[in-house]
Order: sequence, then structure tokens, then C-alpha cells
Amino acid sequence: MANILAIHSVGASLVTYLRNSYPNSLRDAFPCQFSLFSSGDLVEMNELPTTLSLFLYRVTMNEHLRNAGRMNGSTDENVPLALDLHYLMTVWASSAEAEHSILAWAMRQLYHHSVLDISSLSSEAAWGAEDVVQVIPAELSNEDIMRIWDAVNPPYRLSVSYIARVVRIDPETQIDSKPVVTSRFSMMDREAAT
Repeated sequence: MANILAIHSVGASLVTYLRNSYPNSLRDAFPCQFSLFSSGDLVEMNELPTTLSLFLYRVTMNEHLRNAGRMNGSTDENVPLALDLHYLMTVWASSAEAEHSILAWAMRQLYHHSVLDISSLSSEAAWGAEDVVQVIPAELSNEDIMRIWDAVNPPYRLSVSYIARVVRIDPETQIDSKPVVTSRFSMMDREAAT
């Protein structure tokens, strides 16, 4: 049962996975930081050390699971919100070799580790055992990429896009009405009562 922290949890989990799996051979050749960026973080990007960033640029409703309930849920439960998270992964480096090597390594890691389950998702979202998020590459047209980079302050950087799907956020359990209060009463025949 994921809560409203699920969106942040997915991005933080991806960054943590990449940071923890960054091999020593690359770490020695290209020291790199790993960060989850917000729109505000992209404003001042001139003097950044070598960094691999993950930027959530779009959130959409999953078109296939928009109204689908959980497999083990009852039919009277509210349907969870099913979302797709669109990320832009970018390497901020001063040399082409560092930029290309780090990006190729990160793409290979996400290719081989494309499923996030409860063991690899951060705990703040209260993920359930049945929660699984798939990370897949997304094709963006040149026009879409340029629109994203035109909307933010730093100049274009080599980037690759991914979709994390399906992130399901469960509704809060709320009591819709007051509990039923019963009382005992008995029925008698009118003639018997007199």
C-alpha cells in the first residue's frame, strides 16, 4: 500500500541504486555524484561537479490501469491512483569521456536492473509486497527534448529519458459515514398486548 511519498521514493530509490552500484574502476577515473533534481535545482547549474542527475519532468496517469483495482483487493475498495513517472537522466561533466562513460554505465545498469520491488524501493512510501515499478527507456522526439531544455535555464546536455511505471498510490482509508448503532426491539401481536 504505497502512500503519497511514492513519487519521491521511486526517484530516490533509483538514485540510491545507481550511487551504490557505481563501480570503483569508474569511481577512480570519473568521481561522480548522484542526485535527484527538482526544477529549482536546474536554475544554477554552471559550476557543478561531475554529477548524474535524475529529473522528473512529467507525471501522467497510466492509461491501462486508470480504473483497475488491486489483484487481491475487494471490489468495494477505492481504486489506487496509477501513475507513470517520466525522468530525464543527465550527466553533468566537463569532459566528453566522463559524460559518455558515466551515461553508458548508467544506461546499462537500468537495462539490467529494470524492476524495482519492495527490496529496492525506499521505505518512506510504505510499499506493499505486491508493489513493483518497472523502469523502461522512453523515446522522446528532438522537439520534445528541446522543449524540455528550453524550459529550464542551463544549456542542453546529453540526456536519456525513462518511464517508471506503474506507481500506484493507495487512497487513504476514511470512514464515509457514522457507524451503525443497533438496538433490540420486539414485535408482538396487537391483540396479545392488550
